[in-house]
Amino acid sequence: MKRSLIKAALCFLALTPVVNAQDVRTLEHFESEYVDARQVDVWLPPNYETDKNMSYPVLYMQDGQNVLNDETAMDNTSWQAGRTALDLIKQDKIGPVIIVAIWNTPDRFLEYFPENAAQYLTDSEKKQVMELAQKDGSNKKQFLGDEYLKFLVAELKPYIDSHFRTLKDAKNTAICGSSMGGLISMYAAFEYPEVFSKAAGLSTHWPVFFDNNDTNPAEAIRKYMEMHVPAPKSHRFYFDLGTASLDQYYEDHQQQVDAIMERSGYAQNDNYLSQVFEGEEHNEKAWRNRFDKALLFLYKSDQ
Repeated sequence: MKRSLIKAALCFLALTPVVNAQDVRTLEHFESEYVDARQVDVWLPPNYETDKNMSYPVLYMQDGQNVLNDETAMDNTSWQAGRTALDLIKQDKIGPVIIVAIWNTPDRFLEYFPENAAQYLTDSEKKQVMELAQKDGSNKKQFLGDEYLKFLVAELKPYIDSHFRTLKDAKNTAICGSSMGGLISMYAAFEYPEVFSKAAGLSTHWPVFFDNNDTNPAEAIRKYMEMHVPAPKSHRFYFDLGTASLDQYYEDHQQQVDAIMERSGYAQNDNYLSQVFEGEEHNEKAWRNRFDKALLFLYKSDQ
């Protein structure tokens, strides 16, 4: 009995938001029944504390340690997503939004792969995915994309909605990521269209592997997408890519995804935007430099 009480107390303390000077609340150890625990940072827009009558849309972002803070980011270069959002809010280009930055774990590759696309992979390709995950430090041996989405939808979002002043409906709930984070963001909106109405993928890692020698994994994802595209009247998608480093492999795949979305009723510059940034590489600096484009498109009609 005492152990249960102690564990409950520790969980409460771990999920008590830690306030810092940058309007970010940190949930240091968010536990889940579906995936491993992780840190979650919540960036609050200006006037959140002074205007208690206002509620806000929410943008969920992957690879959270790279989203807000240079000190925790890869190569000490974050997206500076809060600063970008703040600039656009002050310029009245978007309305205020809460950003929820979800840190990744060593299971990132398995959590971010669209699990329902795995049925179209060969046994050899499934083995390669597991090997890539092991290189990242994972000790899991199964795909975790569906479990990760259950964590988002059934655990994290209810917590955020109950502890912060949010607009809870799908119209006001968006999701975003880069590389594999772009894949899982697409998958979230496709699997839970009643939860997420907007999604963005920067340098989305369509090939799955790190070259174009085996294009079947990308085709597996497109087969899944063909059968699960959300209604274009109620959803919006942003995708982009560079042309250098890993992004050099993406353009043909992105064009085929664009064709799927067009056939499904999405229109470029209306409820869909796909862009190419010449010479841009596959890194946080590149994504930071164009994150404003994603924000502007996701929220352009909300003003």
